[in-house]
Amino acid sequence: MPTEVPARQVEIRRADRPGDLGWMVMAHGELYDRQFGWDTEFEALVARIVADFAATKHSTHSTAAEAAWIADVDGERAGCVMLAAGDRPEMARLRVLLVAPAARGLGLGTRLVEEALTFARTAGYRGVTLWTTADLASARRIYQHFGFTLADEKPHAAFGHELVSQTWTLGFGNPPE
Repeated sequence: MPTEVPARQVEIRRADRPGDLGWMVMAHGELYDRQFGWDTEFEALVARIVADFAATKHSTHSTAAEAAWIADVDGERAGCVMLAAGDRPEMARLRVLLVAPAARGLGLGTRLVEEALTFARTAGYRGVTLWTTADLASARRIYQHFGFTLADEKPHAAFGHELVSQTWTLGFGNPPE
């Protein structure tokens, strides 16, 4: 008789607990090194993104326009995403999406991106843009699922490798009233 595996407890929550932001940086550095052989240049990039978010998250504008989320599985951090103000006021930027290997297959990436896009619409953004590399196929499938389209693609030397840089965009039309 097969043994029943208990359902895993999943929670998507704001990244507002001590250690959450540091975990985002550490998890990216360790995972991308193991999975892709990316060097510490990538971890430094993630650290700058997270530090910029942390430096502005307490301003009135920022808390209404920016947020970050953690996916906990069985009480442990297992994924993250961030929505930050973009270069243009009407566009947000999706940043630092990650799902730990042990938690893949639970739909965390989709749930995290859905949370960020819902927040972006509520905040009045007209769309979201993101930067990634062509080799991140699982993330690309999530972006395509939500209707993101490839806006730009070009060779990019970074993180100790020759990569293909991609910019994806998603328009919402008119923001909610």
